[in-house]
Amino acid sequence: MNSKQLQFTNRHGQKLAAQIDLPSESKPQAYALFAHCFTCSRNVKAAYNISRTLNSAGIAVLRFDFTGLGQSEGDFSETNFTTNVSDLIDAAGFMQTHYTAPQILIGHSLGGAAVLQAAGEIKSARAIVVIGTPSKTDHLLKHMAEDRERIESRGEAEVKLEGRVFRIKKQFIDDLSADHMSDTIKKLDRALLILHSPVDRIVGIENATEIFTAAKHPKSFISLDTADHLLSAQADSQYAGSLIAAWSRKYLTLSKTDETAVVTAKDQVVALGGKSGYMTEIITGQHDLVADEPVSMGGTDMGPTPYDYLVAGLGACTAITLRMYADRKKWPLEGIRIGLNHRKIHADDCDECETKNKYVDQIKLALSFKGDLDADQRQRLLEIAARCPVHRTLKGEIRIETKIEA
Repeated sequence: MNSKQLQFTNRHGQKLAAQIDLPSESKPQAYALFAHCFTCSRNVKAAYNISRTLNSAGIAVLRFDFTGLGQSEGDFSETNFTTNVSDLIDAAGFMQTHYTAPQILIGHSLGGAAVLQAAGEIKSARAIVVIGTPSKTDHLLKHMAEDRERIESRGEAEVKLEGRVFRIKKQFIDDLSADHMSDTIKKLDRALLILHSPVDRIVGIENATEIFTAAKHPKSFISLDTADHLLSAQADSQYAGSLIAAWSRKYLTLSKTDETAVVTAKDQVVALGGKSGYMTEIITGQHDLVADEPVSMGGTDMGPTPYDYLVAGLGACTAITLRMYADRKKWPLEGIRIGLNHRKIHADDCDECETKNKYVDQIKLALSFKGDLDADQRQRLLEIAARCPVHRTLKGEIRIETKIEA
């Protein structure tokens, strides 16, 4: 991930702090705009991890601090939901002028509500993503119930939110109380992805149901299972990022660099390593993948390891070969499960190995079949498994030629 610190000026003349996260080695295929959760900043952990995951899929992300938050200018007490929406529209305008207009809008919590509201004014947006988002803006007021009377009677009051103290004015309460959402969701007219955790204690899962019900197709909902509202666990936010990357590609106009187009025309698979770290982008045809090493090995665990891909290739080839054979024989094979395990063993422990090397690679396959197959059919499938092309390649002599290209 290659990040650049930026500033842009909103319509009120305030300078807002921002940063754009770019893919490490190639030009972006598309751009996304991220809106953080209420009282958070652009550096909240979820935003960082989602942005990093999208970068690995070739998508650049701009994230910024709303007025009065983080390193942005302005007085937070003078802001409200409406000013957040206008900040988003201004951020999209900045991207259009200096980079490329965003095709993806991503909003977390109240930022998701702002994204839904701003989408109508951001014509470039083709895919909208909301994470843990309330279906009504006044949902936030439930968390300020004890302070609301004090704010309305005095005109303003200090309120403690997420462990920090903010000065909230009555205009903020009034703005949140307005019905911003119902017509907005119905008239969205964009592809919508809703990500929400069923155990979210801040914004209940019923909010996702209400948004999904009100929205028109195309719309999708994916559960984030055990995630908390802030997606505090790295695995949860990375999972969300991978879902966004995969889902959005159907709706985007993607661009590839000239360099990538030339390389993929000559070779079936291209691997692009970054300036540092082990995370590697893999391009094969129209598919973009990521490889990495686990944290224990000095990597960032952003994708499977090279050996994972090697073993997965064998597993996929075996499953395809078995399916082709069973279909040709018209056998009742309803499902195939192949468990694979790779490890290096000492050559002395391998009775069948003739290698002079000290260690040999061992891959074990465990086959399970679903369907009304007799013992002879199962035994025959076991024999056929060894005939898959990748299996034969791995068992045969492999010649690898490596050269340096200008």
